[in-house]
Amino acid sequence: MNKKYDKLGSDVFNKVEKINSELFTLTYGALVTQLIKDYEDIEQVNIKLEQMGYNIGIRLIEEFLAKSGIGRCTDFTETAEVIAKVGFKMFLGVTCQVTDWDTEKKEFHLIIDDNPLSDFVELPDHLKHKLYYSNILCGVIRGALEMVQMKVKCTFVKCSLSDDNTCSIKVVLEEVLSDLVPVGYD
Repeated sequence: MNKKYDKLGSDVFNKVEKINSELFTLTYGALVTQLIKDYEDIEQVNIKLEQMGYNIGIRLIEEFLAKSGIGRCTDFTETAEVIAKVGFKMFLGVTCQVTDWDTEKKEFHLIIDDNPLSDFVELPDHLKHKLYYSNILCGVIRGALEMVQMKVKCTFVKCSLSDDNTCSIKVVLEEVLSDLVPVGYD
């Protein structure tokens, strides 16, 4: 096998991957802009972004489980590490830090140092502390975890577009849902 083509192939793959992430980032920006025009109330935009993310998350979990090969996590701390190190890497190309666990290990913060959704974005001053631009991520986490029997609440604590240094999402485990089979699927 010719080594020259191996390097060329990996270079082309890396360029395609970067172009796709940039296209996604720009498309996401257009989506947020349209939501702001449609709803005018920024709190409604935040809610809509979270709802859209939830719908994505309930579908994305199947792809995550199939491609990652990861089985059921043993506890919420392992789940947090899988989200931060595998999930974000797989779908956004970044890893996160898991910090600020509470004493009961039912609450943590995800710190995203380099949020790809905020590339090429600068919020106007009147939106900096009202719009959670990447709120779709909270919905994705909530939807995906609900599909694996964990009811969580996700909220943005800090946003790098609002003059904070990093992006921080608070995740709180509210309930572990039972593994009951739906009626009619016996």
